[in-house]
Amino acid sequence: MHISDILQGDPPTFSFEFFPPKTPEAAETLYQTIRDLESYMPHFVSVTYGAGGSTRDLTHDLVERIQTTTKLDPIPHLTCVCHKEPEIEAILARYAKTCIGNILALGGDPPRGCDYDKSGDAFQHAIDLVKFIRRFNESGAHPDRRGFGIGVAGFPEGHPSTPNRLLEMDHFKAKVDAGADYIVTQLFFDNRDFYDFRERCSLAGIHHPIIAGIMPVTSMSGFKRIAELAGGARFPAKLLRALQRCENDRQMVNRVGVHFALEQCHDLLDNDIAGIHFYTLNRSDATREIFDSLGIPRRRAAQTPAV
Repeated sequence: MHISDILQGDPPTFSFEFFPPKTPEAAETLYQTIRDLESYMPHFVSVTYGAGGSTRDLTHDLVERIQTTTKLDPIPHLTCVCHKEPEIEAILARYAKTCIGNILALGGDPPRGCDYDKSGDAFQHAIDLVKFIRRFNESGAHPDRRGFGIGVAGFPEGHPSTPNRLLEMDHFKAKVDAGADYIVTQLFFDNRDFYDFRERCSLAGIHHPIIAGIMPVTSMSGFKRIAELAGGARFPAKLLRALQRCENDRQMVNRVGVHFALEQCHDLLDNDIAGIHFYTLNRSDATREIFDSLGIPRRRAAQTPAV
């Protein structure tokens, strides 16, 4: 289904994100987790994209498997890293053939453990990838006459590579204007950062739906990993204090993290949010607990993709 159809339904949307498994065995385990979440009928699920190697093929296979064997609507990520135009075109053609409706176009993180020269990439920034997908849409190669719905990332705390917040918004506006249909934010822990970002978007003339990215802390090791993944997430003192009180009790850490995320979600829902996107880290327990505690009626059935 095209993202415009999803977002024009009854807001807010609820969605889950998974990262690509590194082995076929892990892919099978993740697929079962996704099937476990199927009964929640999220509006969509997204699958992230590795920086290179065989995990990319596993991502493509998983996306197509979700599309063809579940009632869920998968949104694959695509990144600029280590790609030439013919490769991206082939991936888009493959997804179009399977009636995948949407793509999340990202700059991407550089691969670890090897020398990486960004200058060799055909797409230097996410805006270049957005423009390329838009041209693919205009070619009529997708069964939906509108082509792929295109999502881009937003950064409520600021983009780590652009400390100048005015320049950052200029770049973000250009990326959105290049052909984006919706925005999914990086994770954040202080809702004030999200509201400020949303208001700055409005002031810049960006009126696209902005979906908030939420990641519950479920362990101290995961807590440290979140800081690394987010490129320096801002952790409120309230959350740090609560975690420090119970850092040696894994069960309590999980309860604190889930409770904090739940409070975030309640506040977002009270402030006219377009949607909430849960970064699951491939674990469903915390997400399901939050989802249930929010009292959200489960959608009864997925709608038929528009073609």
